[in-house]
Amino acid sequence: MLIRVPKGWETPEREAAPEELYRSRRRFLAGLGVGVGAFGLTALGLGRALDPFAEEPPGLADLPPLKARRNPKYTVERPITAERVVAGYNNFYEFSTDKERVAALAARFRSRPWEVEIAGEVEKPRRLDVDELIRQMPLEERVYRLRCVEAWSVVVPWTGFPLAKFVEWAKPKSSARFLRLVSFMRPTEAPGQREQSWYPWPYFEALTLAEATNELAMIVVGSYGHRLPNQNGAPLRLIVPWKYGFKSIKSIVRFEFTRGQPKNFWNVVVPNEYDFYANVDPTVPHPRWSQATERDVATGQRIPTKPFNGYAEFVAHLYR
Repeated sequence: MLIRVPKGWETPEREAAPEELYRSRRRFLAGLGVGVGAFGLTALGLGRALDPFAEEPPGLADLPPLKARRNPKYTVERPITAERVVAGYNNFYEFSTDKERVAALAARFRSRPWEVEIAGEVEKPRRLDVDELIRQMPLEERVYRLRCVEAWSVVVPWTGFPLAKFVEWAKPKSSARFLRLVSFMRPTEAPGQREQSWYPWPYFEALTLAEATNELAMIVVGSYGHRLPNQNGAPLRLIVPWKYGFKSIKSIVRFEFTRGQPKNFWNVVVPNEYDFYANVDPTVPHPRWSQATERDVATGQRIPTKPFNGYAEFVAHLYR
């Protein structure tokens, strides 16, 4: 008989509150005429809290559902963050540097139709529609922590497919050592690209092929049981939960396999602050702030940051 012992960072799935619970609690509170903001933690000096039951941000209505079974191997010790928080607090400089304006500015962004390019050191370079790609991949849901380099964090149920499956499907040549990912360039739809022209748009990121084929790396197409909203990186984004959030590039249009190590966006812009790997490390402070703790966006609470964001057993061997 096989008995699986939960890891220290895991919690039983029954304790990871699903979106339906959040919505039912929201309806209950609305019926009472009570706002959770009245019980915010800001007054306790624990940081700014966002009301997870407040009005939903733009971009969530009528998103097509995505059915995928949750993989119980990937869960965390904290409750899932309410979708309203995750959809309303976004780092997406292509639209704005103001996290709470991104959702509104991205509402009219066209994430369909969408073409994806596979290029570089591959047997067969190609272009295809994003939905054609998604149909060829095995979808599942995983609950991951997301830790921003700015020392805030959320917990999200992502729907997508293992990046390793994509790499296998793309058939890179034996000469490939890295995977470079590039985002869109549409300044007419993304005001941040138009107004912040000093940045080297479009956004670009990269992983070693060993990182890309690690079991945690994931290409995300949805969240909270439906298609990914624009502000969270529709239609395709990367999730590498052991790294700071800026590595999880959004709205991908190009996957390029390379022999040499590519540059990544923030290492080009601020090389003394951001390196290629960007692994979560509480012992190494950012030049302008500590990384020892992080702020839970929903509650405002400060919590200790874990090495590799709590995923060391999966990825530490990649960096020995």
